[in-house]
Amino acid sequence: MMKKLLFIVITLMVWVPVAQAAFNVPMPNIAADAYVLSDFNSGQILAGSNIHERIQEASLTKLMTAYLTFKALAEGRIKLDQMVTESTHAWKTGGSRMFIDPRHPVSINNLILGMITDSGNDAAVTLAETIGGTEGVFTQMMNEEAQQLGMHGTHFMNATGLPNPDHYTTVYDLTLLTRALIQNFPQYYHFFSVKYFTYNGITQPNRVHLLWTDPSVDGLKTGYTSEAGYCLIASADRNGMRLISVVAGTKSESARNTESEKLLNYGFSLFKTRRIYAANQIVTQDSVWKGSKDRVAAGVTQDIFLTLPRGQYKDMKATISVRQPLVAPLSLGEQIGTINLTLNGQPLASYPLVAKQAIPLAGFFGRMWDSMRLMWH
Repeated sequence: MMKKLLFIVITLMVWVPVAQAAFNVPMPNIAADAYVLSDFNSGQILAGSNIHERIQEASLTKLMTAYLTFKALAEGRIKLDQMVTESTHAWKTGGSRMFIDPRHPVSINNLILGMITDSGNDAAVTLAETIGGTEGVFTQMMNEEAQQLGMHGTHFMNATGLPNPDHYTTVYDLTLLTRALIQNFPQYYHFFSVKYFTYNGITQPNRVHLLWTDPSVDGLKTGYTSEAGYCLIASADRNGMRLISVVAGTKSESARNTESEKLLNYGFSLFKTRRIYAANQIVTQDSVWKGSKDRVAAGVTQDIFLTLPRGQYKDMKATISVRQPLVAPLSLGEQIGTINLTLNGQPLASYPLVAKQAIPLAGFFGRMWDSMRLMWH
C-alpha cells in the first residue's frame, strides 16, 4: 500500500524545519517500537514511525557522553594520551564493562574505545567524572547540550543509560545527536568503526554487528535494557550518500540488525541526495542602489543538499526573490532575498539568499543620482 511520506527539509548545522512536502513512496515495514531514517547531508527525514514518542535509550545514551568527550578534546580540555584513575563510583557502576583496574591509570583514548566498542559503563562514568568533576555535573552538561542541539524530547539522568524513569529521549532526537556528532567531530568518528578492543587482557567485539555484514556501515552504537528493548543507531555511506538509521524497541539482537539493514537499504534504493547550491557559489548578481558598486553577488551561506525520490529531480524548480529596492549599505552575509524550491508546483524548501560581498554607500553625488532615479523607478 502506498502511503504519503512527510519530508522535513532542514538547514545544515541546525535542525530547523523550513517547509514540508509530501511524496507518494512506499513506506518500509520495520518491526520496531520507533524508528527513523534520515539523510546526513540534507537532514531530511526519509521514513519514520513514532519519531517523537518518548523511549528508553539504554546505552545509546553514550553517544551524548561521546559527544561531550569529543567536544572537550577539540577544545583542548582533555587529551587522548591523558591518564586518569577510575573512581570507586565508576568501579561500582553495574552493567557492561571494559574492566578497568582502579589500581592502574587508563588513557582517555582507551576509555573512549572501552565506552564505544565495549559499551563499558565504567568507561562512560570515568570520562564523565574527568570532564565534569562528578557524573551529576556531567549529566547537567548533557542536558544543556541536548537543548542546544534541539533535542527537546530528551532528558538525561546519567552518563551510561542505566534505567531511570526520568531518563528518556526520542528517535528523532537521537538522529539530531548523531548528525551533529558526525558533522562537528569527524576527526573522532573513526572510534565507532573499531570492531574489537582488548583491555586488561580481555577482548570484546563491537556490538554493532553490521560492521561485519555491511561494508558501507561505519558506526555507531547499540543499546539494550529490558525497558528499552534492543536498539541500534547505524550510519552508512554508499557512493557519497550517507544515511542515519535509528531503531528502538526491537525484539532481539538479531532483529535490531535486520531492521536497521532493511531501513538503510530502503533509503539507498529509493532516494538520491544532490547538492543544489555550494557555499562558495555565486547564485545571482543583483542591482544595488546608492552603493559604491551597482551590483552585488549573492549566494547561500553553506552547501545546500536536497534528497528526493529517484527520478524526481527533473521536476524540481528553483525561483529567486530579491528585496526591492536593494539599497546600500549592504553587509557581507546580509540576507537580501530567498531561494524557493518547488516540486511539481508544491513548495518544497526555502533558503536565505545573502550578499557575498559588502557594498558600502556611494559618494554624495552617487547617492543623489540614485535617489533621483529611484523616484522614477
